[in-house]
Amino acid sequence: MTDIKHELHRKLREERAVVLAKVDGVGEYDLRRPMTPTGTNLLGLVKHLGSVEYRYLGDSFGRPAPETLSWVEDGSDSEGADMWAKADESSDYLIGLYRRAAAHSDQTIELLELDSPGSVPHWPEERRDTTLGVLLIRMLDETAHHAGHIDIVREMIDGRAGADQDETMDADYWQTYVGRIQEAADTFRA
Repeated sequence: MTDIKHELHRKLREERAVVLAKVDGVGEYDLRRPMTPTGTNLLGLVKHLGSVEYRYLGDSFGRPAPETLSWVEDGSDSEGADMWAKADESSDYLIGLYRRAAAHSDQTIELLELDSPGSVPHWPEERRDTTLGVLLIRMLDETAHHAGHIDIVREMIDGRAGADQDETMDADYWQTYVGRIQEAADTFRA
């Protein structure tokens, strides 16, 4: 029988690896530039995930981040400051922060049991009390959710899509495939 904690942790590590793989080899401008009308960008998603790792799987269990996150300290994360990189925040720093936050979270996961109590300071008081299991599921969901965003944003930047894109189909296949999708959509143009 599969150990649930081990399986959740394994899957979280897989999703983290996807996040890191998608930002690998991308230039500074493309890491930072807003790719959607709401400003979604690669480095901002990495910054956000690092913040969330430290908060949910660190602070919530009395294990605060060993480094200061200026956007948390000054409260600007509530205004979206954790979703984009300032000019003085290097990609090396933010990607490194994500790696350090993940390692910090891994220690929490290894030290505690799924039913270990925690408390999320920024949640409403009546919902603050929780467990490692609940927050591990939440962190896995958060990471997978944003890994999907990162995958799409990366594809918008340079065409690099999911792992199976190049392994299973060539450029001619994708051109034909997208053409069929457009043709079907065109039947609904007003």
